[in-house]
Amino acid sequence: MSINLPLFLSDIAGSELFLVLFFVLMFFGSKSIPSIARTLGKAMRQIKNASAEVQEEIRKSGMDIKNDLNIKEIIKETESEISQPLDQAMTDVQNAVHYNPVKKTKKKSNSNKTENIKQDENG
Repeated sequence: MSINLPLFLSDIAGSELFLVLFFVLMFFGSKSIPSIARTLGKAMRQIKNASAEVQEEIRKSGMDIKNDLNIKEIIKETESEISQPLDQAMTDVQNAVHYNPVKKTKKKSNSNKTENIKQDENG
């Protein structure tokens, strides 16, 4: 099990920490240490709150940008713009591969028959 120490405390050994605390006690005295600790605690809390506010502001602005851009709609439009010509090309290729020519039958109309009969009689 490892203990995570904040910031600089991971590099300081137990004896070094004791020595630092001793010098703090000598310079500031036992009466001012609680007020110094309170002040440091308040400062650390303010820094943490400011950091959280900045992170929240970044998240909000990111969401605003995302909503303004409406990325999902743009992706759908682009997909349809790309897929329509590809679908048409695919249909054209399938039609070319499975080409069935339509057979045209010549129907003689009644007027053609009568003209043929007249030409036979005359000729």
